[in-house]
Amino acid sequence: MRRSRGNSGQATVEFALLYAGVIVPLTFALIFTSEMLWIWHSAVEFTRDGARYAATHCWQPGADNVLTYMRTHVPRMMDMDQFQSGAAEITVEYFARDPDTGQLTEFTCDSGECSTNCVPDTVSISITNYEFRRFVNFLGLPPVGIPTFKTSMPIESAGCDPEQGTCLP
Repeated sequence: MRRSRGNSGQATVEFALLYAGVIVPLTFALIFTSEMLWIWHSAVEFTRDGARYAATHCWQPGADNVLTYMRTHVPRMMDMDQFQSGAAEITVEYFARDPDTGQLTEFTCDSGECSTNCVPDTVSISITNYEFRRFVNFLGLPPVGIPTFKTSMPIESAGCDPEQGTCLP
């Protein structure tokens, strides 16, 4: 069997073109999408965990106890420093139900913090301004803005025992 001299490198060139033009971009697209889904899932679980913590611990006017908990319990993920440093904003809002209309209004309490007299009805945790930068910076692209994640939950006990009149922060 004879080979013609002009076709000896054709398969190698075709493979190189296919590899550079299809296989490598598809591989990076798969990695990029997987990383974004991982971040998405982590952020959703992060807001749920913060809402669970807020629903079972004392209300404080600035929600410092919830913010401290969330910043120290960021799930292991890429860009977790954005949540710890404050670049990605964590917002904690407490609400009380108006007994006449049933509408939720912002919760305030004049009798002090962390007492059986200061128990809101609902808490809402949201994460805003998070930007996915992991893979896009490598390619020189701008960061991808992730939408706001928000979880609301009814207050379970707020860390208070009404029978004993004590609360745990």
